[in-house]
This record gives sequence, C-alpha cells and structure tokens, in this order.
Amino acid sequence: MMMARAAMWSAWRTRLYDMSGNVWEWCEDDWHSSYTGALADGNAWVDSPRGLFRVFRGGSWISDNDCRSAIRSYGSPAHAHINFGFRLAW
Repeated sequence: MMMARAAMWSAWRTRLYDMSGNVWEWCEDDWHSSYTGALADGNAWVDSPRGLFRVFRGGSWISDNDCRSAIRSYGSPAHAHINFGFRLAW
C-alpha cells in the first residue's frame, strides 16, 4: 500500500478516479443485496421510505483484502469510523 496524489493515474474504464485505498466512501444509495431492479440511468437507488442501511464502496487502508473499487458493503448512516468518508461528485 502507498499514498498517492489525487488523479495521479488516468481514470479507469468505469470513469472512476482514486476509489481504492483511502477510506470507505458512503454512497447515497440505500442497501440492496443484489442489483436486481437497480436504476440504469446512474441515479441513486433510493427507497421510499428510506432503508435502514446505506451503501459504502471502495475499501480502506485498514484492510488490504477489501481495498478495491468494486467492493461494496453497507452500514447505518449513523455509524462513524476513522476509515469512513465521502466524496463529492458532480
């Protein structure tokens, strides 16, 4: 593992930069155990009423095994930890 400047490498085919290694990143999406029924337009998959858990992605420096952009998990939005964060995207 090593630290790197933001956007040090080119974006991946998924058009993501810097998704691995820093902190788990909270997402707006409510947790669903599979992608069945997921939105195809890129918008957040939000239930009404809101679900109890939100998605977080990207792995963290705290665990080498989970440090990859494709990994996802879930937790309560009230949960805080030193290896959780968020990113602003537009």
